[in-house]
Amino acid sequence: MANVWEKISSKEKEEIFSLAEEYKKFLGLCKTEREVVNYITSLAMENGYKDGFNYNEEKLIFSDKDRIVAIYKRGKRKAIDGFKIIISHIDSPRLDLKPKPLYEDSELLLLDTQYYGGIKKYQWFSIPLAIHGVIVNKYNRRQYIVIGEEEDEPVFTIADLLPHLGKIQKDKKIDEALPGEKLDVLFGSIPLDGEKENKVKKNILKILKEKYEVEEEDLVSADITIVPAYKPRDIGIDRSLIGGYGQDDRICVWTSLKALMDIENNEYPILLLFVDREEIGSFGNTSARSKFLYVVVKRILEIEKSLNYYSVESALYNSKAISADVTSATNPNFKEVDDPNNSAKLNYGVAIVKYTGSGGKYYSSEASAEFTGYIRNLFNKHNVIWQTGIFGKVDEGGGGTVAIFLAEYGMDIIDIGAPILNMHSPFEISSKADLYMTYKAYKVFLESE
Repeated sequence: MANVWEKISSKEKEEIFSLAEEYKKFLGLCKTEREVVNYITSLAMENGYKDGFNYNEEKLIFSDKDRIVAIYKRGKRKAIDGFKIIISHIDSPRLDLKPKPLYEDSELLLLDTQYYGGIKKYQWFSIPLAIHGVIVNKYNRRQYIVIGEEEDEPVFTIADLLPHLGKIQKDKKIDEALPGEKLDVLFGSIPLDGEKENKVKKNILKILKEKYEVEEEDLVSADITIVPAYKPRDIGIDRSLIGGYGQDDRICVWTSLKALMDIENNEYPILLLFVDREEIGSFGNTSARSKFLYVVVKRILEIEKSLNYYSVESALYNSKAISADVTSATNPNFKEVDDPNNSAKLNYGVAIVKYTGSGGKYYSSEASAEFTGYIRNLFNKHNVIWQTGIFGKVDEGGGGTVAIFLAEYGMDIIDIGAPILNMHSPFEISSKADLYMTYKAYKVFLESE
């Protein structure tokens, strides 16, 4: 294993910093699943991709419910021979509004939230937050709302307990000291003149009605998300690292998308799949467990006029896939939880993760020796700097990915992605060198025979 910065040429170093600037723009624009899907769809169509449900073309895009999307590029071989598949997830840990989120307490208006995915709740207190989402009103008109991302817009926050009054709190376990019901967002404080009850709430509802044409009942059916308000930033005096929200798993989303757009020739048909709901177990109709992949492959086989009773299963069985997801990077502040011989490190390239899961490899999909060897040799041949990765010591925890759901089709699949520090926090950290090697790894895989 080698440090990327010590192995690359000056030309590649320039490419690394250039690629990082593109990635940071994407990361700052796309903080929700819908925003990622809109970005992917727009970029694909700019590059000549057509709606796969209505066109028969060499380059197609399929999307559903603004939360799941697939991109297909025809190869020299037929789909029945198998695809080169890269699957990544577009959701990230966050706070969601409850169906009835507005309540007034101590003449302050708050938003009642429920956290989504695995978070450390204390990390969400006392930071600037933004509101992103979609509201459907009583006329079935859909409205996108983003508040808190521009310099002249207000931000929101969750008020923490001051240390002067925190003596009892600090003696409790973290989850007891900061339960999920305290993750309520400060939303406003000016009362409406002439009102005696819920004065602030009534004033805020008035503002929502006048400025956004939103009524309280509209929030029941809304998809409203609370995310960090800050932009991605360079970290380190050498600007070698990137800090930002949602890098799990959007670093893999963007690098796989960028790799596909930069490919000219491919032997096998390519299928990129971007799924939702991974952070909560991949349940739901836009997740990796849904029938979306099956429907897309069936449609492709229809276009190729090779659809029969067994062809969808055969095409998927013959495929080779990468589960493009991040892995944990060694944290020098908490090295005691890592296996130093097997854990990934920042700046050491893309991580090949042969298996995930926890404990005795529960809930994992393990790549075979043959497929892992194929990937390793492919990367070595094309000068992709890589490393191994696992989620810490055997009994310290672990984690899973969507690989298990594609493995059910019988295809070869392995987890490959960038190592991340601060994973699942509002400010995750990646390496620009690893970003570049992840992009290069995906591109080499998609181009390979």
